Amino acid sequence: MGGGLRGSRGASVSQSVEKNVWVLAVVLAFANCAAPIIVFVGSIVGGLLAPSDGLATLPVALFVVGAATSAIPSALLMKRIGRKKVFWGAGALAVVAAIAAAQSVGSGIFVWYCAAVFVLGMTNAVVQQFRFAAMESVSPDKMTEAASRVLLGGVVAAFLGPELALSFKDLGGNEYVGSFYALAGALCVAWFFLLVGYKEVVLVPSGVEIEARSIGQIFSQPLIWVAVMAGVIAFGVMSLIMTATPVSMHVLNDYSLEDTKWVIQSHIAAMFIPSLFTPIVVRWVGLVGMMGLGLFAFTLAIIIGWWDQHLLHYWFALVLLGVGWNFLFIGGTALLPQGYTDGERFKMQATNDVCVFVVQALVSMLSGWLLYSVGWKILLLMCLPLIVIQILIIAYWKRGLSAQHKAL
Repeated sequence: MGGGLRGSRGASVSQSVEKNVWVLAVVLAFANCAAPIIVFVGSIVGGLLAPSDGLATLPVALFVVGAATSAIPSALLMKRIGRKKVFWGAGALAVVAAIAAAQSVGSGIFVWYCAAVFVLGMTNAVVQQFRFAAMESVSPDKMTEAASRVLLGGVVAAFLGPELALSFKDLGGNEYVGSFYALAGALCVAWFFLLVGYKEVVLVPSGVEIEARSIGQIFSQPLIWVAVMAGVIAFGVMSLIMTATPVSMHVLNDYSLEDTKWVIQSHIAAMFIPSLFTPIVVRWVGLVGMMGLGLFAFTLAIIIGWWDQHLLHYWFALVLLGVGWNFLFIGGTALLPQGYTDGERFKMQATNDVCVFVVQALVSMLSGWLLYSVGWKILLLMCLPLIVIQILIIAYWKRGLSAQHKAL
């Protein structure tokens, strides 16, 4: 895609560890149940426990804040002791946090519920590293395919998470207590039974070591801005709308939990099912073209959601929102490694995820307040400037590449 530094990767990866991609996809199917459960019932439970309506989406925001605060420490720890040990440690912590969340809901203590969800968010930062672990398990030409395959595990999580939350919500006495006990069970399956198949990837230098650059030097490349902002805007737009949807549907418009669950499940499935086809899309239109399709899907989602608030409008808008997220996020993820060397990978991967999580946390926290303050339609329209920003960043990068080619 031009402007990258992949030629300096200087590492050989054994083909035997390519099965890591499938192992991580299976693990993600269970480990990633935390996200749809928090999205589905997190703000509803928050509304039941919070002292005011404006704090209903605070737990969802704290889930993202937890991920933001642990992204850099977890990445640096992986660099020091290896990915597998960090994966295992985070898995154990996630199980404890899910049980703590269940007990907090049962006791009706909002502060402790928020704290437990925050810790679940911290472990989610480790889950987000799965895509990088998969990309390191294959040759450079298969990186986009590896990232897409791992995200396929999210399809299972999209349906399994909300089903667990709804099917077990009355287990344990108080409403929704069982949802988090069920999450603890899913996390046990992920971390203690499936992750045994993951093999640590050891990158072997090819002989020429390139001195690692500072973050500022790395960000001097327009390519890095395109890649990072693709993830930031993918999560920013998606999280703002997705976090508000359960409250808008179930609380403000009196749709049933079943209808709300169907919309959220469909949305999360739409986030990951396109991963079956993203390698083909990349071959047809390239990474930039795929990101453009993602931005177009976002725009359609906003138009449909703004048009009306019937059930099918919610459904079509949230499905398109998921597709847009997939194309934009995978495009940015696949582009990112072209702007750093192997010696810079942990630092840059962590920086990328921090940028994503900070924005996601901000919009998730604002989502409930905006919904009650300005309404659903204005909330949707506020996403349009973010789409325009990404278009301008891509255009600036492509213009620079064209100027370089003309100079040659």
